[in-house]
Amino acid sequence: MKPIAGIAAVAGVGVRQYRRGASPLPERGVLIRAIIDACEDAGFDPAQIDGFVSYGDDRNEPVRLMSDLGTRELTWSSQVFGGGGGGIAGAIGQAVGAIATGQAKAVIVFRALVQDNSGRLSAAVMAHHLNGHMMAAGLVAPAQVCAIRAQRMFEHHGVPVSAVEAFVEAAYYHGARNPEAVAYGKDFDLEAYRSARWISEPFRLLDCSRENDGAGALLIVSAEEARDLRKPPVHILGVAQGAAAGWGDLLENDADDQYSTGGFRSVARQLWRQTGLTPADIDVAQVYENFSAQGVASLIDHGFCSYESVGEFCRFENLIAPGGKLPVNTAGGNLAQGFIHGIGMPIEAVRQLRGESANPVPGARTCLLAGGPGAPIVSSAIFGTAETV
Repeated sequence: MKPIAGIAAVAGVGVRQYRRGASPLPERGVLIRAIIDACEDAGFDPAQIDGFVSYGDDRNEPVRLMSDLGTRELTWSSQVFGGGGGGIAGAIGQAVGAIATGQAKAVIVFRALVQDNSGRLSAAVMAHHLNGHMMAAGLVAPAQVCAIRAQRMFEHHGVPVSAVEAFVEAAYYHGARNPEAVAYGKDFDLEAYRSARWISEPFRLLDCSRENDGAGALLIVSAEEARDLRKPPVHILGVAQGAAAGWGDLLENDADDQYSTGGFRSVARQLWRQTGLTPADIDVAQVYENFSAQGVASLIDHGFCSYESVGEFCRFENLIAPGGKLPVNTAGGNLAQGFIHGIGMPIEAVRQLRGESANPVPGARTCLLAGGPGAPIVSSAIFGTAETV
């Protein structure tokens, strides 16, 4: 497999985030602002953008963005299948492919979500997850589907609840120190977490990502061009996406003991093989957590720990910046930073490797991005500083 390291890099990032239902602009207007922010971050003319990629059933067609941005010509337009956040890294991979094959020179990877325009995210997600026999059993929301899988992880595989609590506490620790996070300035109260209202057992309120209005964008160009722009380039070392046999709707039959996983086993194998890296080479991770237990499942799937060792690995002190063994979700993640269908996760990966994170990991050279666990298609990527290429 030919590695993609050295082909393309993230040159700029931009994000606009608001409380759900409180966006000052319609969805497309917020997205345009985020794209312009990403271009200003890079010192790049928005009119030179010639490609767009998204995921998760985003409704903003690139051709409708052209006039607002002054785009001269559109040469690439694509989206990753599936309504969940599993396609985030896959979208970045599509942008790299467009640049590698000469079909585009400057690609925006984006996601926008404003409730007054797109409605609640759960409806879009469940359009890809629900089937007749699930609905007949009363499973009508993402929390229910993921809750049953989490319960199996606890009861059948023996994952201790303490591992999930530490994962959540680390997210809120980082969010409390990030001025852009919804949890900024708020101390995490473990007893309040444990006594919060049930959403779907074993999930309580703070185990769940809660939607924000907003938009995020990453500007991806060739590695050569990125070196000449305003900010240090963050290189894309590898991307893998897909699903193992038996995933998707067939997962409910659990032919290969995948039911309680995040779905990343095959994708992680691709990623490590493609990059020549191992979990030990990763300095920091941004792990999409639609629900807390699924974030822990992603860490297991990627080989950072096993069902047997996760209790020891997922301890609070191991998961926080600056000195944890593997700092995770250093902006607060979907739980504590804010949730615009996960687009904040790759943006934090870039900021972390530039040294711009609110919770920096000194000397970090590599960052794993794991997309939405449990989605019909899942994907992961590894970002690196210039020294890693």
